[in-house]
Amino acid sequence: MLFDTHTHLDAPQFDEDREEVIQRAVDNGVTRMINIGFNRETIPTTMKLAESYDFIYAAVGWHPVDAITMRDDDLEWISSLCSHEKVVAIGEIGLDYHWDTSPKDVQQQVFRKQIGLARELNMPIVIHNRDAHEDIVKILKEEKASEVGGVMHSFSGSWETAKLCLDMGFHISFGGPITFKNAKQPKEVLAKVPLDRLLIETDAPYLTPHPFRGKRNESAHVKLVAEQAADIKNLSLEELGEITTRNALERFGI
Repeated sequence: MLFDTHTHLDAPQFDEDREEVIQRAVDNGVTRMINIGFNRETIPTTMKLAESYDFIYAAVGWHPVDAITMRDDDLEWISSLCSHEKVVAIGEIGLDYHWDTSPKDVQQQVFRKQIGLARELNMPIVIHNRDAHEDIVKILKEEKASEVGGVMHSFSGSWETAKLCLDMGFHISFGGPITFKNAKQPKEVLAKVPLDRLLIETDAPYLTPHPFRGKRNESAHVKLVAEQAADIKNLSLEELGEITTRNALERFGI
């Protein structure tokens, strides 16, 4: 019983075998998935997936990499989709200081607008954070994101950053990188995250876990993430799956 809380099954990497990829996930014990629509192209394909499969849900938002393309009517579009029964969060939203595609001030403005929308609609948010830990925490605090909480997706920060996010009511989600041999910090942080705030994900087709690193990731591989997390937490795979699935169901109101 596994829940992949962050995947991109609508990505073009799956165009040749999407149905088989989804079936492999089911065969590996994945009972639910959340697909992420994050710009003008992927929001419609995410909604189509969520409407096609009972066990696939949607999060919709505007990715910081695409922040410069966002218009006011896009925010209205996201708002209108949040009333759909399969939409469970606004995301992925946040800051990305690694890819130089949208100016930092534009990213921050778009991030703040979407937190405001989430508070208005009482929806949890899914946070993308790349090389922006300090500003992410600062904006989450200033915009009172603790009122809705959400998920720190594919967490890569320090325990100090994780604790600040936990204090604001966020769950911490881990993916493939915790299986890497040199991933000392993510493993140490995961060991400290309370069990009732822990989530797992793939971010497929990206961040493929060991031993498939370098190849296309897929939702079936969340089992490898779960096995590593279970080992770190001294739990069985079944216990870890049950706990993280329960956490996800509660967090996303499913």
